[in-house]
Amino acid sequence: MPRETLPALTIQSTSPVTIRLTGAWRAHTLSDRQTMQTISQQLHELCSPLNRELHWDLSSISALDHIGAQLLWQAWGKLRPAQLALQPCHEGLLVRLEEVSKLAVPRPPKERLTRVMRLGVIMLGFFEHVIGLIALLGQLMLDLLRFARHPLKGPWKEISANLYRTGFQALGITALVGVLIGIVLSYLSAQQLRTFGGDLYIVNILGMSIVRELGPLLAAILVAGRSGSAITAQLGVMRVTEELDAMRVMGIPHGFRLIMPRVLALAIAMPLLVIWTDVMALTGGMLAAQYRLGMSPEFFLHKLPEAVALVNYWIGLLKGVTFGILIALVGCHFGLRVKPNTESLGQGTTSSVVISITIVIIADAVFAILFSQVGY
Repeated sequence: MPRETLPALTIQSTSPVTIRLTGAWRAHTLSDRQTMQTISQQLHELCSPLNRELHWDLSSISALDHIGAQLLWQAWGKLRPAQLALQPCHEGLLVRLEEVSKLAVPRPPKERLTRVMRLGVIMLGFFEHVIGLIALLGQLMLDLLRFARHPLKGPWKEISANLYRTGFQALGITALVGVLIGIVLSYLSAQQLRTFGGDLYIVNILGMSIVRELGPLLAAILVAGRSGSAITAQLGVMRVTEELDAMRVMGIPHGFRLIMPRVLALAIAMPLLVIWTDVMALTGGMLAAQYRLGMSPEFFLHKLPEAVALVNYWIGLLKGVTFGILIALVGCHFGLRVKPNTESLGQGTTSSVVISITIVIIADAVFAILFSQVGY
């Protein structure tokens, strides 16, 4: 097949002025960047409003496709020149471009929802999520009963793997944040307590705030951002790759093999992470108290059991179990709702993290109200 010549245009200075096009005006000949820039610049200079009376001679073009025709059509301002010489075989391209230009561009329909209707849509979506979470919790109860009846047939490998991912691999970040929070809280408290001569009460402040509130809450927020999003992403990818549909076809229940192991793993790992976060935060606060107030670590550890009642420790562990179950349920809920596309996967992961942290804070507030008279 002979190689086609590159597109070119020349100006004939005869009267009237005629623009003569030669070569192959096709996609592969116009794909060269330098050629395309040169042609586009020449067309832009020639097709100014002052040059409307130019004659265009396209009869010498060796080949023309829709890319070349579209390039000329855009340069002409989507109007056929008054003086145009064209081969009959190329007439159909310009006719189709003229027909397409006459089509009206569809406008997006105006939103007809009022503010009350929008509020109704939001509330319906909220109740839909609530019903989905309740159904997921009910299915979890059934799966736990099945697991209790036949423990040897349970998904022990899945539970172990999720314990490792959500528990052991989260030790580093929880330790770092715990130490830093303990140091910050100790520094701020020491500055105020020294003013009023209450240096000894720093043990009470650190013990109560960390063991009862900050330890479980910090661990839950970190796990929600780390493990909760991972749960949603894992289930969402399984939805995108149609693994969930394949499991349903093979008769493998989603709840028993995917949801229950993750919920049990977080319910076990969260109290352990709470203990780990408490220890690291108290260590950071103890070191800061030694530096700022001169309080020895031995005295700090001796006063800690007197300052913090044991019931606060159990309340913190109960919070850890509750937060772990809530984070796992929310992550699984949004993971199963992911549609088979990447955009839905990103939205589901983001919603999972935001809702998990919100529910954890709401649950912490409920704990504070229920146990307001306990442990003080």
